[in-house]
Amino acid sequence: MPLFEIVFKGQVKEGVALEQARARLGQLFQAGDQQLDVLFSGRRIVIKQGLDDNAAEKYRQAIDRAGAVCLVEPMDDGGASPLEPASPAEPAEAAQLPPSAVATAAPASEQNRLRPRDEYMAAFSDVEAPDFGIAPVGADLQDEYQDFVPLPIDLSALSLAPPGADLDEIKRAGPVSIPNTDHLTLRD
Repeated sequence: MPLFEIVFKGQVKEGVALEQARARLGQLFQAGDQQLDVLFSGRRIVIKQGLDDNAAEKYRQAIDRAGAVCLVEPMDDGGASPLEPASPAEPAEAAQLPPSAVATAAPASEQNRLRPRDEYMAAFSDVEAPDFGIAPVGADLQDEYQDFVPLPIDLSALSLAPPGADLDEIKRAGPVSIPNTDHLTLRD
């Protein structure tokens, strides 16, 4: 099954203002100003890859409704990762260089580095992440246990009301004073 990628080059549809399309795409992708600046830079940006034809068409329609123009292109190698391994120097290129230059042209670590497909993926090329393994099923993942130490808080002044009790304000037990209204009269 062929896989497709969504490519955006910062183009908007005729009759749509650039700022309007930019705002709509920002809402669609929940992107900030920096990400939108990269999207509308005019460079080829791969928004999504590894899509089947139905999913790719949904992306194209959503971007089209936002007022922008995107391309749905088939992926070259049927789903390669976004970072492709850099190819070592071609034999023809190596033949043109002197032998001392071939040895120092690129160290082995440089030859094994990943080369980004586009500028968006370049942000992820220098990420150094630890190589975490996967623990077997049922393994204990917590390194060490610590004994529970209760906090030194005095709660003796607090009490709990019984279930179903009215938690309204406590009524005052003081005497209720009724004002004297004997001096008041009613007139017609």
